[in-house]
Amino acid sequence: MHVAIQRDSGGLTLTIRVLLAEDMHMVRGALVALLEMEEDIDVIAELANGDEIVPTALEHRPDVAVLDIDLAGMDGLTAAAQLRDVLPECRTLILTSLGRPGTFRRALAAGARGFILKDAPPRQLAQAIRQVSQGERVVDPDLMVAAWDSGDNPLTERETEVLRLAAGGAEVAEIAGRLYLSVGTVRNYLTSTSVKLNARNRLDAVRIAREAGWL
Repeated sequence: MHVAIQRDSGGLTLTIRVLLAEDMHMVRGALVALLEMEEDIDVIAELANGDEIVPTALEHRPDVAVLDIDLAGMDGLTAAAQLRDVLPECRTLILTSLGRPGTFRRALAAGARGFILKDAPPRQLAQAIRQVSQGERVVDPDLMVAAWDSGDNPLTERETEVLRLAAGGAEVAEIAGRLYLSVGTVRNYLTSTSVKLNARNRLDAVRIAREAGWL
C-alpha cells in the first residue's frame, strides 16, 4: 500500500490515499469534506467522469478508489475491473444509491473489495475505506443475504450486451451494426431475453434486468 507517513504528537500516522469518483458535484463535495476530516485519509483526486479514473489512478497511485457506479463515460464497475488488471494494489470501494443483488454480484466480479450504499451513516464510509485498504471486504449484511437468495442472471453475455444497447436507446439495426450481427440475429436475442425474463416486451425486459442489477 502506497501510504504517506505523517508525524504528530502521538507518533506516526499512516495516511490512506483515496481517489473519489462521483458525478454529482454536491455529493462529491460533501464526501470529500467528510473524508478530509479524517486524520488518516487524504483525498488525492476527485473526478466526475469515469473515463478519467484509470489514467488518474496510474498517475497518483491511490490506495483506495471510491467509485460511484453511474458515471459519465466509463461506469464504476468497468473502471473497477480495469483497475484490478492495471493497478492491483489499488483496492476499490463501490458506492451506489440502489442495493440490488445483481449489481452487487457484478461488483464482486469486477474485483471490488467493498460495496456500500450512499445513504449509509457518514462515518461508515471512512471506516469502510480503512477496512478495504487493509484487504478486508466490506458489504452490507442484508445485501449479502439478498444476493445469496437471488437467482443468477439467466441471460447469456451476448443477450445482456444486446439488451444493454437497447436500454440505451439503440434500434435493432444500430445494435446489429455495432455488434457485427445480422438484424435477424439481434431480433432473436431480444426475443430470447424477453422469454427468459418473462417480460411482456423489450421495455419490460430492460426494466426487469435493471431492477435485478444485470444491466
